[in-house]
Amino acid sequence: MSELVIEKVWKEYGDQIVLEDVSLTVASRAFVALVGPSGCGKSTFLRMLLGQERPTRGTILLDGQALPQEPGPDRGVVFQRYSVFPHLTVLGNVLLGRELSASRYKAKLFGTARRNAIDEARRLIAEVGLSGAEGKYPAQLSGGMQQRLALAQALIMKPKVLLLDEPFGALDPGIRAEIHTLMKRLWHETQMTVVMVTHDMREAFTLATRVVAFERKRDRPEEKERYGATITKDISIWPPRLAGAPSVFSPDRDGPVISLGLRRDDPASSPSGEKP
Repeated sequence: MSELVIEKVWKEYGDQIVLEDVSLTVASRAFVALVGPSGCGKSTFLRMLLGQERPTRGTILLDGQALPQEPGPDRGVVFQRYSVFPHLTVLGNVLLGRELSASRYKAKLFGTARRNAIDEARRLIAEVGLSGAEGKYPAQLSGGMQQRLALAQALIMKPKVLLLDEPFGALDPGIRAEIHTLMKRLWHETQMTVVMVTHDMREAFTLATRVVAFERKRDRPEEKERYGATITKDISIWPPRLAGAPSVFSPDRDGPVISLGLRRDDPASSPSGEKP
């Protein structure tokens, strides 16, 4: 399970209120897109889900438990700027998460454990369409390939929640469409909940099961420090998108297919937690 419950969350920096009284429940395996004008606190909200920031007031729960004080393997993240290590190959970048989790200080695996981790990393690299590029360095990859690598980096740890901070905004339209197709397939085939920040409304309505809008209700210059942004709209996509199954009403050509290595979940439940 990977349910997020955000209850009456505020975020303040000194006298400036960025977010005020934000409450939201994200059901397990939902795909939620966060939209709104620049500077309204969407990325700040995402950083609080990651654990980089702490709420000034309110609580954030993951499966009924308070989030740890710092980021952990239960939450993966992909940023707009490719968060890959330039001195490591594609295989090395994907393998690093497994090595760090097994040996915090040496960051090395040995023997059977290393062979198993390499096999898993290679399967995941193939899943994201980078088969044959295992020995290349990030500088030798295109922007779209680097973003595929960043996705593989995040997914190797099998996170409960995948956080995306405008990850496709810098890509060309054609490459972005390919990444959208990949993202749909990965969401269908894994058991993770996805929360994505985007400025592209078409992207939000193409990928998500819900679109949540943040906005400052009071946005005059003299009000910006005294009032923060909050949720103004919460739109469920219709017909409903179900993780692991195509829509009954409008089958998705980018829906679930047979996976090379990632687990699939029971499609019987709706990701939004609501009956269609």
